[in-house]
Amino acid sequence: MAQKLIVEPGSKIKLGNYDPDYTGEYKRKKDAQDRMDEIVIEVGELQKLMYAQSKYALLIVLQAMDSGGKDGTIRRVMSEVNPQGCVVTSFKVPSVEDLSHDFLWRIHKATPQRGMIGIFNRSHYEDVLIVRVHNLVPKEVWSKRYEHINYFEKMLVENNTIILKFYLHISKDEQKKRFEERLIDPSKLWKFSEADIREREYWDDYMEAYEEAINKCSTEWAPWHIIPANKKWYRDLFIGEIIIEKLKSLKMSYPKPHIDPSQIIIK
Repeated sequence: MAQKLIVEPGSKIKLGNYDPDYTGEYKRKKDAQDRMDEIVIEVGELQKLMYAQSKYALLIVLQAMDSGGKDGTIRRVMSEVNPQGCVVTSFKVPSVEDLSHDFLWRIHKATPQRGMIGIFNRSHYEDVLIVRVHNLVPKEVWSKRYEHINYFEKMLVENNTIILKFYLHISKDEQKKRFEERLIDPSKLWKFSEADIREREYWDDYMEAYEEAINKCSTEWAPWHIIPANKKWYRDLFIGEIIIEKLKSLKMSYPKPHIDPSQIIIK
């Protein structure tokens, strides 16, 4: 059975009903390799077109549990994108300055200008996820943030920012496997933190927080996509397909030249 990956506004999903091993029509990585090679080139071409036209911005929001594959997604899907047209922002612990403003202040500063792709590696949703799970602010504060987020995203969309939100859905067993791989691979060991292990104790709390965030903030203007992410190759393939479909729907074109090239003579 096909697994519906876009969350309809107003629906109530349970992440336990989504199979993180789902790979659609593809059964093996090699079956999807040719299409993935096409996707990265196509994303690069569409980004070039968007940059030239400078009418729209694209904001990609990536959320996942630790080791969910946010970095890997960016590395693979954006491999043919011109770095001049793409900015990745990772949101860490808020600074003193950040905390002296509303929770969306630092987020708004990082949204992409027209013509650009902006990627949020974690995002404003941390303020209804980790903040909620660890009781960093009272419930009466964070519970109001879903509505604030929806209005914020609507304002961005009304100003020609396209928003694509992806929750990279991995299983707890897959996370364990990836953590163990980090422990034995010198090139990945630096990414390991004992805090990652402590956070695993809150897995069920995070699932509940993610479900509510997705249910309350999957809107007509910025719906959530739940991406099966146990198989990295399928994760990248599907996200790439969604980006291409959205950018093509904009029916972009290169700007008309300000000169008549037939009148230009280069000596």
